[in-house]
Amino acid sequence: MPRRALLVAVVALLLAGCGATAAPPAAQAPPPAAVSLARSLPTALDVPAIDAKSTLVSLGLNPDRTVEVPPVDQPLQAGWYEYGPTPGEVGPAVILGHIDGDHRKGIFWRLHEMKPGDPVHVDRADGGKLTFEVTKVDQIAKKSFPTEAVYGNTTDPELRLITCGGQYDAANKNYLDNVIVYAKLKK
Repeated sequence: MPRRALLVAVVALLLAGCGATAAPPAAQAPPPAAVSLARSLPTALDVPAIDAKSTLVSLGLNPDRTVEVPPVDQPLQAGWYEYGPTPGEVGPAVILGHIDGDHRKGIFWRLHEMKPGDPVHVDRADGGKLTFEVTKVDQIAKKSFPTEAVYGNTTDPELRLITCGGQYDAANKNYLDNVIVYAKLKK
């Protein structure tokens, strides 16, 4: 059961258990069914606004349950989180790339420059070519990573592009922030 439906069911049960006497809200028409494509692995990414193009490799989970990243010695390689939806399916498909690595600029060196309305193109193994439109760009401290906003359920096909950003912590050899681009499938 989707989280939203579960939440509505729990709230309804709680209200019923409290002896609520107010009339329930008027029934609303369900939202239109989202257009969802069948699962097909993404093969390539093209982000014209920042001149970023890459094939896509599958990324899983590290032993500590964090998401893998593409090899740091291949900073121009982007990867797709294989345990999430594929681009075009309902939900957030997640693509990760490095800001830099191996003393070179990475595929997402300029990700922080993205703006709402910018297109993001994704090729799929089934031959499909999808265009997503950026809706929001955030820079968030890694210690405050918005897991639910990035990986949580959505009602439409969406895309997330993620890289490191902000200040570099030389002692720990890591950036302190993440840059996250949110995009929706263009209809």
